[in-house]
Amino acid sequence: MTLSPVARSHRLACGFPSVQRVFPDCYAYALQHLTEEGMSVYLSGAEQLCRMGRGDEPVLIFLEEMPTVAGLLGEGVIAEVITFVQALTRTPNGRAIAPLLQSLAAVARALESLALLREYFHLVWQTMQRTSPQVHGLDKMYSSECLVELLTSVPQLMGVLSFAGFRNWVDYGVRAYSADPDRQRAYFLLNTSDSRAVVQRERHGTLFVDIERRLDLTLLGLWQSEMQFVPYSLAYDEIRKPVPYFDARGLHLPEVYDDLPGVRGMARYRAVVAHVIAHRNWTSPVVADNLSPFQRMAVEVFEDARVERLAIRRYPGLRRLWLSLHPHPNEQACPDGYACIRHRLIMLSRALLDPLHGYQDVALLDFVTRFEAELAAGDGSTEAMVTLGVHYIARTRVGEDFGAKVWFADTVVDYRDDNRLMWRFIEDGDEEEEAGQARPQQKAEELGQRLPPRLYPEWDYSAEQFRPDWVSVYEHLHPSADAAVIDRILDKHRLLAKQLKKIIDLLKPQNKVRVRYQEEGEELDLDVAIRALIEHRSGATPDPRVNFSHRHDGRNIAVSVLLDLSASLDEVPEGCQQSKLSLSQEAVSLLGWAMAQMGDKFAIGGFHSNTRHDVRYYHIKGYNEDWDTPVKARLSAMEAGYSTRMGAAIRHAGHYLAHQKADKRILLILTDGEPADIDSKDPRTLIEDARMAVRGLRQDGIHPYCITLDPKAGDYVGDIFGKHYTVIDRVARLPEQLTRLFMALTR
Repeated sequence: MTLSPVARSHRLACGFPSVQRVFPDCYAYALQHLTEEGMSVYLSGAEQLCRMGRGDEPVLIFLEEMPTVAGLLGEGVIAEVITFVQALTRTPNGRAIAPLLQSLAAVARALESLALLREYFHLVWQTMQRTSPQVHGLDKMYSSECLVELLTSVPQLMGVLSFAGFRNWVDYGVRAYSADPDRQRAYFLLNTSDSRAVVQRERHGTLFVDIERRLDLTLLGLWQSEMQFVPYSLAYDEIRKPVPYFDARGLHLPEVYDDLPGVRGMARYRAVVAHVIAHRNWTSPVVADNLSPFQRMAVEVFEDARVERLAIRRYPGLRRLWLSLHPHPNEQACPDGYACIRHRLIMLSRALLDPLHGYQDVALLDFVTRFEAELAAGDGSTEAMVTLGVHYIARTRVGEDFGAKVWFADTVVDYRDDNRLMWRFIEDGDEEEEAGQARPQQKAEELGQRLPPRLYPEWDYSAEQFRPDWVSVYEHLHPSADAAVIDRILDKHRLLAKQLKKIIDLLKPQNKVRVRYQEEGEELDLDVAIRALIEHRSGATPDPRVNFSHRHDGRNIAVSVLLDLSASLDEVPEGCQQSKLSLSQEAVSLLGWAMAQMGDKFAIGGFHSNTRHDVRYYHIKGYNEDWDTPVKARLSAMEAGYSTRMGAAIRHAGHYLAHQKADKRILLILTDGEPADIDSKDPRTLIEDARMAVRGLRQDGIHPYCITLDPKAGDYVGDIFGKHYTVIDRVARLPEQLTRLFMALTR
């Protein structure tokens, strides 16, 4: 039963009479915009503001404005606003809380994105710090000279500037008047000529917020379709500027498009929308796992051109719009010594769209003819484009394509999305397919030599930027040996296994879920069996799936074990009779047995490197493989060699782990030394790269954890993994400690 506004107002823990007077109306308005859960957070937030001791004004503004803001950005914004206000109230800038809350509705209407609102909060906090007086030798924070003035002007500015322009305007005011607080306050109040001049300078292009309604009408009128738009900011420099993309939330677009020669910003928005709608109408998702990166690039070129040509059949004017935005690279532009793969593909893309392209390359003309034949026979298909893309790469690929110097000039088609619409990935066991699980070992090795490597960036800490496609990772199915070796290892540790079994039984999920419609199962499903009998006697073909079985529910973990197989593992630690490699083999064998007993999905891989051009990644066990003889045979053949380029291996293992559907995904790295390679002279280079790789995985929801056998690891392992590592100084106890550590991490 919903309480009346008056009844609910008596339960709001706020003593301000002014709040109690307006609360019934605010409550009734909020009920129209918020769910029951949202109402709870909304009322709790109002009570917290009452207790902050900043008077009644922040509470009143919050009650009045927050339902509107939540309606624009989602109910999750309420908790984020309260968290930021709490942080602000712990500083000497409490006066800024009221203008901050007052500006939120205008900010939400302009940004229309929770992610951009977070960036806005970050900018406000950063500006507060930069405009607070600093006293030499003291850590005390003083009140900002101009934060209140800035927040007062925000609603006016957000109506005319993109977030990027607003950020630049703020940055100019902070830097230009850092020594003159009075002029700085006047600047942020828009009372100076240079303040208004900077606004005019930054007010360029077409703002998404100004043309959103027109885009909606374009979709409805031309395509009889509707779509949610989600703007993002181009304000921050990134390794790769974001491109439009479509996902479950809608079409993600830049918040502003600049006018180009002959093309207005509105036309650029229409070009993006038309391209994505064409994909939605005519693209069928295909499996990406067995295609190399170059092959996927070529397939995307053919599929982009196909859907655009189909759209042009309906609306011929789209050809002129898309050609005005599509690069027209010179055929001879890519110089010797560069990887020209992107250059060739964009030339092909132009030729598929433009009958007057003017190119003379024989292979390009041949594939344009084949593409036209596909369209002439009908609409073509995404599967046909996959075939064309694979054949094109096979015919045109050259050794220079794998070089680090890539030719980028005139190779960006910025109205096209990132094509996530057309790809789907097999979640389980995709690495076995790529490594050739079903083939003999020799065939797998041939496959690894024939296909191009997977390329990964590497962080250059001295330049503070990534080197794109810098490291080549080659995949191999690990060779096999005698599986009985692993069985003897498990027998050797049978007493430890018996102790661990008791812990495993406690950790294993106890909840059972019945899985019906099984041809082979634990019990007969009477309802289905009776229905099948009736169908049989009625002359129909009965459903043979008359059994059911059970599966455990309540624990959903995916684990990737990454083994350092560098040459240093052949060393025998002081006081031990076994090498580090032998002890690692025992530890992983016991860990694999434990994870199999637990029922968790897990994979095992190993790596070593011989310069950035040759990082070897060996698949020992895949996620969909059972812990059985083939896996044990690969594990028994472990060998050590070469160096430890850890960052690339972490990224590669994380690539596969990211595709696993699990509540928790853990990457366990077992190593005996710091990242190093023979082509890296500065020891910090690969340490910093590994740190950036770990940071990237954490952003993807993966939890990396390092177990190191290096007693001197404290000098570097904390830089890479933070607090998420364990140093095992008594190497002989590795099998026991590794297994117990895993259970602690997944408890």
